[in-house]
Amino acid sequence: MAAKMLTACLLGALLCQVWSSAERHHDKEELRPRALRPWRSQGTGLVRVKRDWIIPPIRVLENSKQVPEDLVQIKSDKIFTGEVIYMLEGPGVDQEPKNLFEIDDKTGVIRSKRPLDREKHNSFTLKAFALSPSGERLENPTTIEIRVLDQNDNRPAFTQSQFVGAVPEFSVPGTSVMSVSATDADDPMTENAALSYSIIGQESIPANAVTKTMFGINNETGAIYTRDVGLDREVVKSFRLKLQVADMGGMGLTREGLAIINISDINNHAPLFSPALYSMTAVENRKDYEIGRVNVTDRDDRGTGNWEAKYLISNDPGGNFAIATDPATNQGVLFVVKPLDYEAHFEYVLTLTVENVNALSHKAPNLPVSTATVAVTVVNENEAPHFREDPIQIVVPESVVPGTLLKSNIAFDPDNSDLRYEIGRDPERWLDIDRDTGDIRAKRTFNMRSPHVKKHIYTAVVKVTDGGGVSTTATVVITLKETNDFAPQLFPLSGSVCRGAERTRSGLVVTAVDEDLPPHASPFHFEMSDYLSVNWTVVQVNDTHAVLQPLVELEAGEYAVTVRVSDSGSPTLSAYAQVNVTVCLCDSFGDCKSEAGAVLGSSVGISFIALIIIMASIALLLLLLLLAVAVTTCGRRHHMKKGEGLLVGESEDDIRDNVINYDEQGGGEEDENAFNIDMLWNPHDTPSTPGSYCPGPRVPRGKQPLRKDAPHNLPSPTYPRRPPADPTDIEDYINDGLEAADHDPNVPPYDTALIYDYEGEGSLAGSLSSIASGSSDGDQDYDYLNDWGPRFQKLANMFDPR
Repeated sequence: MAAKMLTACLLGALLCQVWSSAERHHDKEELRPRALRPWRSQGTGLVRVKRDWIIPPIRVLENSKQVPEDLVQIKSDKIFTGEVIYMLEGPGVDQEPKNLFEIDDKTGVIRSKRPLDREKHNSFTLKAFALSPSGERLENPTTIEIRVLDQNDNRPAFTQSQFVGAVPEFSVPGTSVMSVSATDADDPMTENAALSYSIIGQESIPANAVTKTMFGINNETGAIYTRDVGLDREVVKSFRLKLQVADMGGMGLTREGLAIINISDINNHAPLFSPALYSMTAVENRKDYEIGRVNVTDRDDRGTGNWEAKYLISNDPGGNFAIATDPATNQGVLFVVKPLDYEAHFEYVLTLTVENVNALSHKAPNLPVSTATVAVTVVNENEAPHFREDPIQIVVPESVVPGTLLKSNIAFDPDNSDLRYEIGRDPERWLDIDRDTGDIRAKRTFNMRSPHVKKHIYTAVVKVTDGGGVSTTATVVITLKETNDFAPQLFPLSGSVCRGAERTRSGLVVTAVDEDLPPHASPFHFEMSDYLSVNWTVVQVNDTHAVLQPLVELEAGEYAVTVRVSDSGSPTLSAYAQVNVTVCLCDSFGDCKSEAGAVLGSSVGISFIALIIIMASIALLLLLLLLAVAVTTCGRRHHMKKGEGLLVGESEDDIRDNVINYDEQGGGEEDENAFNIDMLWNPHDTPSTPGSYCPGPRVPRGKQPLRKDAPHNLPSPTYPRRPPADPTDIEDYINDGLEAADHDPNVPPYDTALIYDYEGEGSLAGSLSSIASGSSDGDQDYDYLNDWGPRFQKLANMFDPR
């Protein structure tokens, strides 16, 4: 047995030595690049294997200082001797990031050219090619994967510059507070990114309030928790923890951080009144005002629900008081919400209690609820008098008798003071009030038609004042009841009724109007009241209208009928009215005919045929008159302009005038702007003109004048006819025009008959025209013009042949 055991030991030692030798040989092989043969030959020629070799990844350490560094060598096995060119491509070679790797095209050795960074590129996949010198692929491309091995070259980092958390006061040990976290850029699959957390320092605020270690941290998760008791917010407000995180499981690179842990408040302190007894005063008859404040103390966190107080009043059955919390000071503010009455209750004793808005924590001391006593003294003041009702309602007939009592005992004074009454507003002055008693009486009769009465209501104002001078007013609302004050009036008081109507019985429609309002107005009652009106009757149509009709056939003429109309008031009022009725003839529609129609329809008038004959005779007379006027018009002599002159009458007795524009200088009647006054011609000297519509032969009267100096179609010079600039220059203006006319061959010295006016027959004066001055063709004698005076001397000189 011992020999067997010895043999086994020897064999084990031998195996260990062989294994150690093999390991050392393997390590040496790892240090130098291996020659990989992804391609191999078979038989007598170059044959591609059926399945590519799987080449394991090549591992390269990042941040290597030995660059360039040979990584691996690839070769191609061939049975013939020939040159092989190796080529490499992919990321890190000819793709980004470029120039990290290269290959020796003769030997197939792949090298790294620069240090690698795993945090940027943790692996590379390359393609290797075996080519002939001519560029022909000898083998299929081989995939080579290079993996970058991580080094612990990155420090861990906290995810926040400062972590903030909170934990309630008096928390038990092991209470979770918060968690912190950190990151590491190294490979998370290695120890380089294995993080470990720790607390390396603690500081309390206020400083040194707590010296023992109050918090711990889970080194793997970063969770912070309480380790000890004694977290009192009234003692310490918060803690500052100095944290550390390290990689390599706490043995590698480190980084520090900060955590702030606040101690949150719990409601472990009940509010307490300070002091517990108060004295206040309140004025009677006032409400909604502050009378005082009460104070409380609370050690909990100010401004939170644990500190805010809530007050209650436990003995106020009348609900006269209320209390609210001032959010800034936490004081209780006491108000009067209902008016107090000194005469009824002059003092109140209130009991107040207080508690927090939030419920008290079970960790708080078990103490009774704090209470306070408030004594409220009511202060008496002079109260204003009060009306027993406002508004004061009064209902009275409008025809109330002056002096009637309308209202009494209208006001009282709580202080039993003497009162003084007066009228504040009474626009119609209808009321009177007793100064001492306040009795309201009617001063005079009311009027429903007053503009101050709206819908039967009249308003006034009364005022009452106590002995202290405090006043109160009230409105007096008087509702007026309608009374029958006015008798109805009949309308219209005149009209017409036609007689002889065949279709309907004609009559005059009358109506009644009453100034009173219902029920003292309509319906109205109509009746005849005149003993002389036996020939008439009145027929009721409706509540407000009736028809006045004759009972017998009456002659046309004027009739006075008296009608009585009564209202429905209480008592009933009536009125008499005299209606003047005109009876006239009726047409077929029952309406009065016009005067002409009445005449035609009357038996005493003329017949229709006689009227036609009269109208025909009048028309005939008018026709004869028009014919005579036409014949007379045809016998008149007309002006007719032909060629160079105007035809005029030949009679030497034809002396007449024509309207001339005297602001123009020219050829007299040759002027086209002259007005034609046909009505001034002598009707006996009017010659017949061609185209005239007048009957009878044309008989020339007298011989036409011989015109020796008529122009022979000579052109007339153009000269302007400008009006005189000033009336004083009229003489020069006429002379200038005359001189211009003397040089015009188409204007005088030859003459034309100037018609100034028709003076009638039998004139002793002859014609002024040289044309009409004789009946012979010989020379004319104008010496007689000198005998007519200086005005005609120039005319005589113009026509003197000498």
